Amino acid sequence: MANRMQQQFYLLLGNLMSPDNNVRKQSEETYDAIPGSTKITFLLQAIRDASAAEDVRQMAAVLLRRLLSSAFEEVYPGLTIDVQMAIKTELLASIQMDSSSSIRKKVCDVAAELARNLLDDDGNNQWPEILKFLFESVNSQNVALREAALHIFWNFPGIFGNQQQHYMEVIKRMLVQCMQDQENPQIRTLAARATASFILSNESNTALLKHFSDLLPGILQAVNESCYQGDDAVLKSLVEIADTAPKYLRPNLEATLQLCLKLCADTNLTNMQRQLALEVIVTLSETAAAMLRKHTAIVAQIPQMLSMMVDLEEDEDWALADELEDDDFDSNAVAGESALDRIACGLGGKIVLPMIKQHIMQMLQNSDWRYRHAGLMALSAIGEGCHQQMETILNEIVSFVLLFCQDPHPRVRYAACNAIGQMATDFAPTFQKKFHDKVISALLQTMEDQSNPRVQAHAAAALINFTEDCPKALLIPYLDNLVQHLHVIMVAKLQELIQKGTKLVLEQVVTSIASVADTAEEKFVPYYDLFMPSLKHIVENAVQKELRLLRGKTIECISLIGLAVGKEKFIPDASAVMQLLLKTQTDFNDLEDDDPQISYMISAWARMCKILGKEFQQYLPVVMGPLMKTASIKPEVALLDTQDMENMSEDDGWEFVNLGDQQSFGIKTAGLEEKATACQMLVCYAKELKEGFVEYTEQVVKLMVPLLKFYFHDDILYMPLQSMPLLLECARVRGPEYLTQMWHFMCDALIKAIGTEPDSDVLSEIMHSFAKCIELMGDGCLNNEHFEELGGILKGKLEEHFKNQELRQAKRQDEDYDEQVEETLQDEDENDVYILTKVSDILHAVFSSYKEKILPWFEQLLQLIVNLICPHRPWADRQWGLCIFDDVIEHCSPSSFKYAEYFLRPMIQSLCDTSPEVRQAAAYGIGVMAQFGGENYRPFCTEAIPLLISVIQAADSRAKENVNATENCISAVGKIMRYRPECINVNEVLPHWVSWLPLNEDKEEAVHTFNYLCDLIESNNPVVLGPDNTNLPKIFVIIAEGVANESIKSDDDCSKRLANVIRQVQVSGGLWTQCVSALNEIHQKAIQDLLNAA
Repeated sequence: MANRMQQQFYLLLGNLMSPDNNVRKQSEETYDAIPGSTKITFLLQAIRDASAAEDVRQMAAVLLRRLLSSAFEEVYPGLTIDVQMAIKTELLASIQMDSSSSIRKKVCDVAAELARNLLDDDGNNQWPEILKFLFESVNSQNVALREAALHIFWNFPGIFGNQQQHYMEVIKRMLVQCMQDQENPQIRTLAARATASFILSNESNTALLKHFSDLLPGILQAVNESCYQGDDAVLKSLVEIADTAPKYLRPNLEATLQLCLKLCADTNLTNMQRQLALEVIVTLSETAAAMLRKHTAIVAQIPQMLSMMVDLEEDEDWALADELEDDDFDSNAVAGESALDRIACGLGGKIVLPMIKQHIMQMLQNSDWRYRHAGLMALSAIGEGCHQQMETILNEIVSFVLLFCQDPHPRVRYAACNAIGQMATDFAPTFQKKFHDKVISALLQTMEDQSNPRVQAHAAAALINFTEDCPKALLIPYLDNLVQHLHVIMVAKLQELIQKGTKLVLEQVVTSIASVADTAEEKFVPYYDLFMPSLKHIVENAVQKELRLLRGKTIECISLIGLAVGKEKFIPDASAVMQLLLKTQTDFNDLEDDDPQISYMISAWARMCKILGKEFQQYLPVVMGPLMKTASIKPEVALLDTQDMENMSEDDGWEFVNLGDQQSFGIKTAGLEEKATACQMLVCYAKELKEGFVEYTEQVVKLMVPLLKFYFHDDILYMPLQSMPLLLECARVRGPEYLTQMWHFMCDALIKAIGTEPDSDVLSEIMHSFAKCIELMGDGCLNNEHFEELGGILKGKLEEHFKNQELRQAKRQDEDYDEQVEETLQDEDENDVYILTKVSDILHAVFSSYKEKILPWFEQLLQLIVNLICPHRPWADRQWGLCIFDDVIEHCSPSSFKYAEYFLRPMIQSLCDTSPEVRQAAAYGIGVMAQFGGENYRPFCTEAIPLLISVIQAADSRAKENVNATENCISAVGKIMRYRPECINVNEVLPHWVSWLPLNEDKEEAVHTFNYLCDLIESNNPVVLGPDNTNLPKIFVIIAEGVANESIKSDDDCSKRLANVIRQVQVSGGLWTQCVSALNEIHQKAIQDLLNAA
């Protein structure tokens, strides 16, 4: 009976490998239904049964490893002690007895997986027999056993658990001995891989890395040997060390670089091996740039990448290709280009540009087209990393590159277009401002290249890059010429499409038209009728599968033109366009998931929504279904160990992240871009339609909130953050109960995300979104648990801020510290400060909503905020510390005074700080002290006045960097006069104060000053108006400047009060003439605008 069942099981294992999908699927269901303990028994028997087919036994070993990896806790602890012992014994016996090396290797993987799971939380290895087995095997005369021991240790280098330190010398001796095995190259290779694996699993143990540094020459020797045996496994391990533990390579960095450059240059090796050798250097430039920069002599060999970029083949059909193939990422040319880009970014332009410039120039003068092509592609690649250095010689570079638009070889002309397009993006808008005339004419000329459609299309693509970042005013003079060229090409290519079915150039030209319209905006109106009929014609007729991308791009073009020219011009076509879109939409269910039209359609709907405004609401029932479907795409993900990962290809759209410990996380990226676009559009609808979107808020919130944990795509992660405040706005119309329910659904997820998000860019967005939501919801929106959790998180963020500053100081003492490292540290510092600003935003939202009743909760953060404003701290810390205390004074007074001992002295002293940002925060604090603080603050307002005036009257007080601080000081003086007149001689200061007006930069404070000015005028203050109203012309100039500067918004009360002042003067003929004659043309228009608007 048992034998029959075992035979059936073998049959099942065979079927699991069947090429027939149905057989395989059915077998997987049958296998999954077998209880775990039974599986273990059958699988072990299959592995040990020498009479079974080899592939069946291998499959059994793979399945047993997977079972232990994915379901250990569910299966193993439930087995009896005897069965557990039997499994351990069977595995070790199988390794010792089996004659098949591939089976032995697979069983070693099973044993390593079991050992990994039998290491408890304290690091005790509950399978001591395997350690004994390792020691015996590694010293055995039997090569197969030595291999097995190394394979297990390579797979699970943490196998010694808490005994590792105790066995350290034994481990080292074992590895050295195996690396020196002269008779067995496979042992040397395996020992090198095992050593690398051990180093990687102890990457942060500096003492261990140092202790094992003398094994690195052996690893390098094994890299060299194994590459020439056609095995790149050790080389891959070296790449991992460069990525994870680069400091380990320091003692032998010279030898490591020499070896990699030698391998990279050896054309006898495979492309993959040469590229992996290059990858070691490139990875080091990213993970240990400062260490690498010190080896300038060796780094000067880097132009070898340029020689890889020349590795191109002549292809006669290249220029006529109508489908754009994805870059061949296995090719040396593409690998060299990518490496150059990364090295330039890693090492910085100061080192890379001087080293490479001469080589590129020589390549561009070579008679072989491949060298000229490579030189131009190299220029494209280094733009981002060498930005600063290239900017100074951009004139020379651009003049040179433009010559190649006329090169005799089409692929060189293509590369020239590529370089122009890349520089247009990397150096925008400087590039557009300096070279618009040369570049536009060169690209238009290249777009005439009828016999080389691929070059034509790339010239159009470069034009798109150029116009996307081109200031509107620069583009307008070329509009006629551009439009004429684009129209001629579009008409010609439409004919070609009808006659020959070719479409590549048309696809790019349609996008070029869209890009020009997008930049030109309303100036595109005269050309609208030239293009719209043809574009509508394409959408109506380009229905074949191979024209999907063209149709999608045309839909994008129509919607962008509509947005550019505005509703009035577009409205006659709007209905027809909507019908075309609706028709595509109803066919939506027939579209395949990867149809490129989907994301273009989704974006087009959102633009139509912007154009039509509220009128778009009627289309929501049609649009929302497919949009929600696309936004809800769930990517395929998998947790894989190294062996499984090798069976999955990145070509199938899988991307992998190495988690260490032989495990990787895989995600299939298909559909993610579409998902991101769809989520973006939902945000757009919520923003544009407001309460008109209320029907959909619930389903959108349920979709968005879980995306806070969507770590696979940054753009998608940002969408819920942008949407939440907008969705709350939409939901308001349904009443407070509905709104509160929706907020509760968001709130917990947001707080958790603030606590756990590791990426500082994403974290700052989460904090910003949370603060906006609190401001929207107001008092009562957070319960005690929320506050407890939030308090702990904010405390953690502030403590982390101080800790990071200390770490940066420590890095400044490091032996590899140089000015580029300092730049990186400055960037890190800016990131930290940005998070600090978001802590301040959240506290501002909480204070403004909860007022003084939140102060007891705030006290847990008090000491940390006080630390921020200590005199020795960086200016940004002091600025944001003061801003937080400004909020305490503004929203929690008079209770705020109980903390005055902590902030009053630093605030008053900061009025004269050398940093304008600190002065501004302090001056704002004095202003709110006067306005909201209460009686206790009176003497401090008096004390601040001379300090405020000295800042305002300083010689450079209106310099660009000082003006905001100065305007806050002026506003603070105004607030003291207005709210605390007993602290100041108002009549003495008032004439000076009026002479300092208006405020032009700080719009919020400008409103305060204008309101106070209105108070003074309306009460006929003699000091302000002067005898016989002689100061009125001067007041008119102040008001006019405020309006011209947009410091006064037309819809607020302040503008109405100012308009009334002007109207009163209007009726007194002579005075009016006197006031208006003092105004220039701009001021007169501003006064008229104010009267019309108010």
